[in-house]
Parts: sequence; C-alpha cells; structure tokens
Amino acid sequence: MSTRFLPYNPDQAYLLPPNVKDVLGEDHLVFFVHRVVEQLNLEEFVRAYSEEGGALYAPELMLKVWLYAYVLGVTSARRLEQRIREDLTFRYLAGGATPDNWALSAFRRRHGRAINNVFTQVLELAQSLGLVRLGHVALDSTRVRGAASRERMDSESKLRRERARLRRQIRRWQKACDADDPDENAGMQVKVEELERRLEQIPRRLERLRKSGLRQISRSDPESRFLRSREGWQLGYSAEIAVSEDHLIVAQRVTQNSSDNASLLPLVDETVCQCRGKPQRVSADTGFFSLANLHGLRQRRIQGYVPDANLSYELKGQGKAQGIGKGRHLRDPEHRQMRRRLRSPAGQKIYRQRKAIVEPVFGVLKQQRGLRQFRLRGLDRVGIEFTLAAIGYNLSRLYHRTR
Repeated sequence: MSTRFLPYNPDQAYLLPPNVKDVLGEDHLVFFVHRVVEQLNLEEFVRAYSEEGGALYAPELMLKVWLYAYVLGVTSARRLEQRIREDLTFRYLAGGATPDNWALSAFRRRHGRAINNVFTQVLELAQSLGLVRLGHVALDSTRVRGAASRERMDSESKLRRERARLRRQIRRWQKACDADDPDENAGMQVKVEELERRLEQIPRRLERLRKSGLRQISRSDPESRFLRSREGWQLGYSAEIAVSEDHLIVAQRVTQNSSDNASLLPLVDETVCQCRGKPQRVSADTGFFSLANLHGLRQRRIQGYVPDANLSYELKGQGKAQGIGKGRHLRDPEHRQMRRRLRSPAGQKIYRQRKAIVEPVFGVLKQQRGLRQFRLRGLDRVGIEFTLAAIGYNLSRLYHRTR
C-alpha cells in the first residue's frame, strides 16, 4: 500500500480509545450529563426496589442513558438498547453494561415520582447557577399524539353491533360443531371458546365507556382523547409548559384537556412550587383566557398578559376589539384593566416576548427531538415521558449556558 495513507486495520484488537475524553473532548455534553446526575439525590429510585430479587442495574446508569437519550431525541427503548451497544457516548454512560430494552422500559415506567423529583433538582441546580429568572414566565400548550390507533375505538353503538355479531358467530359455530362428521369439525370448539371470551368482555368495555362520560374511547389507550390541533383532530394528550425568561422549563404537565383556560392557574402554582418563587409577569395566548384566571392572577399578585379572543384579534392588527356577550364581561374591572394593560405600548412589548420565550421550546421538543408522538399509554406514563423530555431540554440549556 502507498505510504501516503494512514494505517487501516478494522480487525485490530482495540477499536476504542483508552480514554473517551481523548476522542470526545472534555467539554462534551455526555460528560455534563454525567456530572449533573452524579450530584443528584437518587434515594427515591433506590427506595422503589425491595431487598428481594436479583441484581439490578444502578439507577444512576439508567437515569443517565435515558436523559442523554432524550437530549438527542431517542425515545424508543429498543433504539436506546442499540445505541448503548454501538455508540461511544452511551457506552461511556452505561459503564460497559448493556441493559436490554425490557430493563430500560421497566425503569422508565416504574419511576414516575422519582423522575419528577429529578426535574425539581435540575431546576434547583439551575437556580444555584443564577438562572431561572422569573421576571416573565410564558405559558403554552401543544397536542401530542398518543400511541393508540384511532381505528380501535369503542362506542356504544359499535359495541352493541359487535355483541350481536359475536352471538351470531357463536350460534353458527355451535351448530357446525353439532354436525355428524367429527373430523370435519376438528378445532371448532377452540374457536367457540375464543368467541365466548370476547363476548364476555363486551359488558366491561360498555361499563368503561359509560364511566368515562364520552361518546367513544380508545380500546388500547382509554385515557387518550380526541383533541383539536393544527393538523386536525388527534387522538392523544395536551402537553403544557411554563418557561422562564431565560428559556428554562419551570413547570410542565400532561393533561386530557381539550382547551387551555383551566390550565393557567395550575401551571402558575406549579411554577411557584418548583421554583420557590413567584413570577412577576405571566403571559399566555387567548386560549388560556377566562375571568376566573384574571381574578386568580390578581389574588396571587401577579401581572397577567392574557388577551381575550377579541383583543387578540385587535393585537394582530385586524380591527378594534368589541365587547363580548353584549358587554356583560366588560363590566368586570379585571377584564377592563387587562385590556388597558395589553393596549399600552409597554404591555404589547411584553406580550410579544411570549412567542420568543415559549414557542421555540416546543419547536425544539417536537421538531428537533421528535416529540410528536408518545410511545407509552396512559396519562401517568405519558407524563413520565414528557418529564424526561423537559429535563433533557433543561440540561441542554444548562450545558450551553455554563460552557
């Protein structure tokens, strides 16, 4: 071979460097995630396990690989298992261990409360570094598809038709089983038992539908809801966040809400709880508007910038806002004060900052990190997914702010 080329031997004994930092560099994101997790109190993870059973992977290992995965937009346990075997950064965080997708999935499903505690600890770390400025907190929400198929829906009429069909099939199969030729009917009894089992499930599915109070629910994920989004109606959940003026997520949750006006005060209260401090100003789009929210902000002594639908129309330069409901709401002093505040030049400047604060966060989570669909099912479990995504986002913000 020509001496112009560097040596090449893929079958050499060692393909990895003795020191990972020689390849990645000491300021790589993976080392930042490692250092942050090492500072956290993980006792709640440890307490979730009993003394019985076999050896388990260390909680810090599993937490590190999951957080780093969400920073990179890897949300599949199977995909994460592959990356741990093949990717240098994941191999470093796993310390050479190779947890399979079953162990990774079980860890994510099991530790909802402990992962919420990690979200709080990361915020406390950010505050100790002089971040998490609460002068202006902006709220927003987005719809995220669930892991359920919209074709597998139960409604009362559909369940009644299915019950009638199963009964007809059972009668037909039982009649065939009673035929004279036994060889021809071999295995038919098994089919009848399967149909009877499915028929027995119909009353339970009807009861679940009636308890939900909905016209139809998903068979595979009964807690998901049809929600309206820019892409049309989606079967999924509402993801809601509050973001500080230095672009850190200070409160987050997942709900079944089809509208946002019931979410403003809970998000504000969650911000106060997580940050142990009260925001000076709170802004949100017109979907969060209600008179109860305006009064709730006043009681909390927080300036609100939440336009009603007509005022939002005016702020977009599309005409003068008129009274709502024949002027009935405009008699409310909080409503009038809100309109005066948002019509002032200073108020309009503050409200315009809302888009720059909160909307890029959802852009990163959905566009860059692929959080357009949850992988788990059920409100509690998709809440764990979204919390991991929020922690991953905050870690990446801390990493860039502290470099």
